[in-house]
Amino acid sequence: MKRFVDFEYRRPDRDAFEARMDDLVTRFAGASSAGVQDGLMAEINLERNGFESMVAIGQIRHTIDTADAFYDAENDAADELMPVYAGIKSRFYAALVASRFRPDLERRWGPQLFRLAELHLSTFSPGVLGDLQAENRLCSEYVKLKAGARIDFMGEVRNLPQMVPFIESTDRGVRRDAAEAVSSFYSTHIEEFDGIYDRLVHLRDGIARRLGFPGFVPLAYARLGRSDYDAAMVAGYREQVLGTIVPLAAALRNRQAARIGLPSLKFFDEGFEFPSGNPVPGGGPSWILDRGRELFSEMSPATKEFFDSMVERELMDLETRSGKAGGGYCSYIAREEAPFIFSNFNGTSGDVDVLTHEAGHAFQAYRSRGFEVPEYLSPTLEACEIHSMSMEFLAWPWMDRFFGGDADKYRFSHLSGAVLFIPYGAAVDEFQHWVYGNPSASPSERRAAWRGVERRYLPWRDYDGDGFLENGGFWFRQGHIFEDPFYYIDYTLAQVCAFEFWGRARAARDRTMEAYTGLCDRGGSRSFTELLSATGLRNPFAEGAVGATIGPVAAWLDSVEDGGL
Repeated sequence: MKRFVDFEYRRPDRDAFEARMDDLVTRFAGASSAGVQDGLMAEINLERNGFESMVAIGQIRHTIDTADAFYDAENDAADELMPVYAGIKSRFYAALVASRFRPDLERRWGPQLFRLAELHLSTFSPGVLGDLQAENRLCSEYVKLKAGARIDFMGEVRNLPQMVPFIESTDRGVRRDAAEAVSSFYSTHIEEFDGIYDRLVHLRDGIARRLGFPGFVPLAYARLGRSDYDAAMVAGYREQVLGTIVPLAAALRNRQAARIGLPSLKFFDEGFEFPSGNPVPGGGPSWILDRGRELFSEMSPATKEFFDSMVERELMDLETRSGKAGGGYCSYIAREEAPFIFSNFNGTSGDVDVLTHEAGHAFQAYRSRGFEVPEYLSPTLEACEIHSMSMEFLAWPWMDRFFGGDADKYRFSHLSGAVLFIPYGAAVDEFQHWVYGNPSASPSERRAAWRGVERRYLPWRDYDGDGFLENGGFWFRQGHIFEDPFYYIDYTLAQVCAFEFWGRARAARDRTMEAYTGLCDRGGSRSFTELLSATGLRNPFAEGAVGATIGPVAAWLDSVEDGGL
């Protein structure tokens, strides 16, 4: 088995790739039968998978070490290449949707490909190529700014992920000082963060208008492949969150304050959950990886096969290091049929969360590797997150291996944390709708808007006089707002669906695992709501769906005597 370190990387040759694709698309458009077009589609798929694989390898290696000059240059090149690729793909999509053999091709490949093609065609024209390249460069600028954080704290210079254990410290003074140090990094660079985002907002609004949209919001939805819901439906879903989940989250914050012996929580207390300390895994990265291999070996034959491949091919980079990009993600290298998990372990329970979360993404990618169409290798993003968030819950029976006597503490923390996340995710989404509905707003007006939205969805949040955060600076930390506009609500939609898998697994584990694996097997061959229907999950946009799903979760949390954890 070829390891990731041995994967060959070559920067895609733009001219040669474009010439090959244009020849194939021309022949496709002029083909005399559906069979000929079908054969040409197979060749087009191979070309596209090869191109996307090179970009994925380069981007992974860049995030592993943002100071690596070679891959930094390759990432810059990808920022320029990807909009060009979007144009090439548009020419193929135009030929595809106009095919006189479309009914035959839809029977062969399924209607979802054609929906996605039509959405993509609305998001690109040659006239916005330069703007798309500029958008990519600004996103990379944001990533580098955060990755370059150097925070002098307790005698050492630390990056942002390395500050997390101090923010969760049992010592309240340490928590306060750590939160202030992180806030100071962002406030020191306020003009840079504001400047990057201001340029992004104006750029995206201009792109949308040049493409014929009234503003960026509908363009963003089209970019995300949302074929079966719109902004109005998302607004209705957010109202369900406000009515059913925000009150539960507020009650959980009150319980947390009581547990840790405080009359109320300050912002720097939110990460500290238990007076005996938060649950932490019993070992470091290699120890966690060994426990993870046990978990997936025992979960099912399918997960064993998958995770053994991930370990043996060294398709994970889990430890935080200086110069490594922040966050975690799963990428996919189609040419090698290889998912890749990237993370920044920091000694907290989040290390286990991110391993199971990203393994959910990677398992789906592994199960979907047989799809020939690149669009079907993974679904749209809200469906992708069901795989990851549900895997976190499916892994619950093995948490004793990671946390020992603190396993029940972890389970309570994990489920309550999932509930607490949803209002924040909805706030991020509502903020972005405000921003792009008011593209001429000043940076200070945006920060004020964030603070207003935050007060609706997170009414318990108390910044204890931190002027930068009180004035609405928290959102600088949320990379999705800069890099992936409107993606963040997808996590909350998926979390609601994952709560259903949590409940079903408690009642009938084997059947639930079969349903989950079936969802992964479908990849991106259906739209979001079609995947939910095929899997027997509720549609979170339906009236009352959020309340029906959250009811059993609230009942379980209420049954736990958390004061003794």
